[in-house]
Amino acid sequence: MDVDRLRQRAGELPREPGVYQFREGETTLYVGKAVDLRSRVRSYADPRSERIRRMVDRADELEIAVTDTETQALLLEANLIKRHGPRYNVRLKDDKSYPMVQLTAGEAPRIEVTRDPAESATVYGPYTDKGRVETVVKALRESYGIRSCTDHKYAGRVRPCLDYEMGLCTAPCTGEIDLDSYREDVERVKRFLEGETGVLADPLSRRMEAAAAERNFERAANLRDRLAAVESFHGGGADAVRSVGDERTVDVLGVAIEGDGATVARLRAEGGKLVERDRHPLSAPDGGEGVPGVLTAFLVQYYAERELPEAILLPEHHGDGKVSAWLEAEGVDVRVPGAGREATLVDLALKNARRNVGRREECAALAEALGLESAARIEGFDVSHAGGRAAVGSDVTFVDGDPEKSAYRRKKLADENDDYANMRTLLEWRARRAVEGRDDRPDPDLLVIDGGRGQLEAAREALEAVGWTIPAVALAKADERTITPDRTFDWPDDAPQLHLLQRVRDEAHRFALQYHGSVRDEVSTALDGVPGVGPETRKRLLGRFGSVENVRGASREELESVPGVGPKTAETIESHL
Repeated sequence: MDVDRLRQRAGELPREPGVYQFREGETTLYVGKAVDLRSRVRSYADPRSERIRRMVDRADELEIAVTDTETQALLLEANLIKRHGPRYNVRLKDDKSYPMVQLTAGEAPRIEVTRDPAESATVYGPYTDKGRVETVVKALRESYGIRSCTDHKYAGRVRPCLDYEMGLCTAPCTGEIDLDSYREDVERVKRFLEGETGVLADPLSRRMEAAAAERNFERAANLRDRLAAVESFHGGGADAVRSVGDERTVDVLGVAIEGDGATVARLRAEGGKLVERDRHPLSAPDGGEGVPGVLTAFLVQYYAERELPEAILLPEHHGDGKVSAWLEAEGVDVRVPGAGREATLVDLALKNARRNVGRREECAALAEALGLESAARIEGFDVSHAGGRAAVGSDVTFVDGDPEKSAYRRKKLADENDDYANMRTLLEWRARRAVEGRDDRPDPDLLVIDGGRGQLEAAREALEAVGWTIPAVALAKADERTITPDRTFDWPDDAPQLHLLQRVRDEAHRFALQYHGSVRDEVSTALDGVPGVGPETRKRLLGRFGSVENVRGASREELESVPGVGPKTAETIESHL
């Protein structure tokens, strides 16, 4: 984008807070926030760094979104960075984003808390506190009966669902409320979300007072808590700054930068004791403007849906006034200690951050050996069963060489004594969720299959059938050879890329074995010894009630409703469980 065109485009923009995106075709190159969109975008005509100059030269389009407040611009920027992964932003490599509230389009809009709103929906937010958002949405539904069911469940109903009985929905699906009246209630909800707090606070206050008058104090207290959440929803709670001298939770951050990557190590102290430590990889193109830029990106993106601590200790100032204002409004004291115990904690965090450098070198070595652009994000798969019974599959995730346990997944499989078929089913499940947008994790750079060429071919058949084009390799324990579709690698025992694959493979195996044990124990110890309950009846019981514990709590009549369970078998199940 040439300078004259950029200046002209900037002159057309409003002087309001918002977010801007530099794009190249369908690709987002950079996302930024602004207090004054016109002034901020105009500054790119004279970029302050070579990295930004290259970005502007590549861009052929500028897209903006105006927000009501600077804080909303800050949070929307974080969401867009998460969604698009722009090349020129510092990016935290996880899948968190800030929650928003959407009212869908259609004759009977539904309300939903989401991180990925539909293009046709009316969207509010983003917001910082997911718990508060869910509390407010529930209060809106109780007050105005807005549905939350999917369109599939809404269509074709002949009687209202349980939400109607609980007072959470007025059931437009079956005509319990006419559509005109329902849409009037939707408009009231919109008025609240646009800032008219009294639309919801007033009826809540009246219900609280009525509950107290009826001496229903538990209900009154619950309504009081909801009222507090509602009144603070649009910023009323910003003045509730905690006492700096009475901190119970403190996060300590350390940063290490190497090339295009960075690591932030976080230590959590509660009550004066270290209770948690973790490390988080970020992409930081061309250094990402140093430690301050990395800290700024991390603070906003990491605390997307996490509770903020009462204080954060940093190795140096991040230098972003908007982030400082946001944290101050949330009651967080941010400090850069110069000496004493707090400075020692920062030093410890810095040492933890530097530990990750070797892991990234392993990822680079693996990518080079396999001819991949990157091997920073890897998923490992294994299946486990006992002669075809209690079959399960594991899906573990490694980011920059370390396990990311929040991204682990597992799946029960059909009982089948066929490792290849089980692996095919597991990979088809993962691939289909990715292609259909039902998996909220980023696509990995590489899939690692625990097994030999047979398991690899089964996995590749599943990937091809679904159309998920992610490279896959296999690693078997027998000879520790890495198998690809085209060749086999026999790397030395001390090869860093082999060490990485072994860690992924072994963790997938451990996680599958652990899950198999819990499934096997749940089924075998409780139901296998019951006379008259064979494999098919056991499957029907678990399918009907969901768990052995629910089978144990079922009445005689409920047990007899399961095909194959007569009065005598139901009596036997009751006596044994």
